[in-house]
Amino acid sequence: MPRLLAAFAALTLAATPCISHAADWPQWRGPNFDGTSPETDLPTDWTDGGDGAIAWKTPLPGPGGGTPVVAGGRVFLTAAEGVGDDAQLIVLCFDAKSGKELWRRTAGTGNQTARVDEGNSASNSCVTDGQRVWATFGDGTISCLTAEGEPVWGADLQHRFGEFDIQFGFSSTPVLHDGRLYYQLIHGDGNASTNEARVVALDAATGATVWERERRTGASRENEHSYASIALNPFSEPHSLITHGGDYAIAHSLEGDELWRLGGLNPQGPDYHTTLRFVASAGVGQGANGQALTVVPTAKRGPVFAVACDEARRVAETEGRKPAPGGEQGADVIGTDAVVWSLDRGTPDVSTPLIAGGLVYLMGERGVLSVHDAATSEEVYQERLTGGLYRASPTLADGKLYAVDRDGVTSVVKAGRTYELLGQNELGEPTSASPAVADGTIYFRTFDTLIAVRKK
Repeated sequence: MPRLLAAFAALTLAATPCISHAADWPQWRGPNFDGTSPETDLPTDWTDGGDGAIAWKTPLPGPGGGTPVVAGGRVFLTAAEGVGDDAQLIVLCFDAKSGKELWRRTAGTGNQTARVDEGNSASNSCVTDGQRVWATFGDGTISCLTAEGEPVWGADLQHRFGEFDIQFGFSSTPVLHDGRLYYQLIHGDGNASTNEARVVALDAATGATVWERERRTGASRENEHSYASIALNPFSEPHSLITHGGDYAIAHSLEGDELWRLGGLNPQGPDYHTTLRFVASAGVGQGANGQALTVVPTAKRGPVFAVACDEARRVAETEGRKPAPGGEQGADVIGTDAVVWSLDRGTPDVSTPLIAGGLVYLMGERGVLSVHDAATSEEVYQERLTGGLYRASPTLADGKLYAVDRDGVTSVVKAGRTYELLGQNELGEPTSASPAVADGTIYFRTFDTLIAVRKK
């Protein structure tokens, strides 16, 4: 029966065109893979007397940090109901217009987490193409379902690629592209020589492994653990994948070959920082003159680097900078023209950098938004939005940046070089999920509810 289901899924996906479109939000960083959406006519102020309002609120069976994904008029997300071995790991589907729950399915059991207040086994975001939804959980469970909730296939990342060893739980979200799911599995026992980290690609139709690659960096202690997610760079041809963790950002081809790596994020030596684990993912976008740019954060208010992706690849190829055994410094692109600029301090610890309109937006953990020129790193402005912690990544649409803090206060800032706070709105509930935008609606996932906000 599993083989029949897989064969049927493959035939169905091959024969039926994808029904998601540009106005959807099909994965964590949106339709463009960069945290932006082409949507317009979005609300600024949904307090009393504002231009928007909460269209609906739907209770959830349990908390989670995964961002809602939206396609074909449906919203998908995951939740963990309960704590411990008997907890239910759930995939949910809602009608985007009304908020009505259409179905829920249990993908597995067991919700183990070291930080209940921050996240749990439902911290990973779903991905969808409008026909299928792929849900990943903190224990490595993957559940592929149809948009109507029918099971297609399931898999266990730990069973296939090795048991996870990561202090605060596996929270990485995959990228869905061209019929494949791409994951970074960056974890380990603290000993660099054992090298547990992997980058993998799965066939989205069947769950079969397409390829698996070791990711060797020489990181040790807690730095073997990464809570970041793999990023797709669609701004270069051919497209590439950016993995982030283990003291390095590394670019891979869609077939898994290493293209370049950026070291210097946590140099080896007597001053090696043993707990500089990465949480924020690398941000991708277009810099000056349409240049493909990757902005690489670190952690704990450390440095930020901006890499010209095409130049980094050229340098690696022409100068023969191949990965050195054990992940030493032999493949660094630091010191070449590939590193457009760097900042000594000011990294966002959790939120992913956002690149748009020639600017780089860095949402600091303590509520400070800093905006820099994408070509030069020159600071355009720096402003404190709220006094809360920021766990969610900002979203940009309709010329507005939406940034939500952990207390649920959403600041709406005009995109561009002049700081203008357009509004602040309270959800009234804690959250760590990034906002999603689709069909004139902003979707917020708090620990308790799914909320849709629209213009009046």
